Amino acid sequence: MPNKILVLFFHPRFEDSYANKALVESISQIEGVTFRDLYEHYPDFNIDVKAEQALLLAHDIIIWQHPFYWYSCPPLMKQWIDLVLEYGWAYGKNGDKLKGKVFLNAITSAGNFEFYCREGSNNFTYREFLRPFEQTINLCLANYLPPFIVPTALRLSEDELKHYGEFYILIIEGLQHSGLSIAEIIKYQYFNDLNPKEWKALFYKTQ
Repeated sequence: MPNKILVLFFHPRFEDSYANKALVESISQIEGVTFRDLYEHYPDFNIDVKAEQALLLAHDIIIWQHPFYWYSCPPLMKQWIDLVLEYGWAYGKNGDKLKGKVFLNAITSAGNFEFYCREGSNNFTYREFLRPFEQTINLCLANYLPPFIVPTALRLSEDELKHYGEFYILIIEGLQHSGLSIAEIIKYQYFNDLNPKEWKALFYKTQ
């Protein structure tokens, strides 16, 4: 059976985001993917914790798709993490409901990899800024995969947006494969570093 994928999308101004529109449209027709616009569901931030937990239990791989706001995530995503990943459910005593599941961030960023490095104006890499998400997933006994970054999202051409949309499709279709090799994927810092021509060798365990 292919892995079931849940895309949790957090963007307070989705209508103004050409990059996220391109990503969302690119994956909209992929069978077996559940897409959930959280700002559409919870404009008042009143999150239905049990409903969100049920969705997590029903899927194998969870993608947090969001813009990179102030080196982190939009406020509703932080609220979601605070409320949904409860003590005794996601972590802590008897909190093992997410054990073995897979998470990753798919983010759009106004900056690029040159800005997000030791020598760049932001001093730290994307991975370093995303450590709190990685440690959250580690605490929940789940697996954290390298993030997928769409850099310079405000200045991308139509062709570049199409490229990243196609790349996103490849990532999700690869993640759906039941023979997914997490050990191979986590060797990379970013999904951007993967070569689609080597996808099967990287993603899939030898049968």
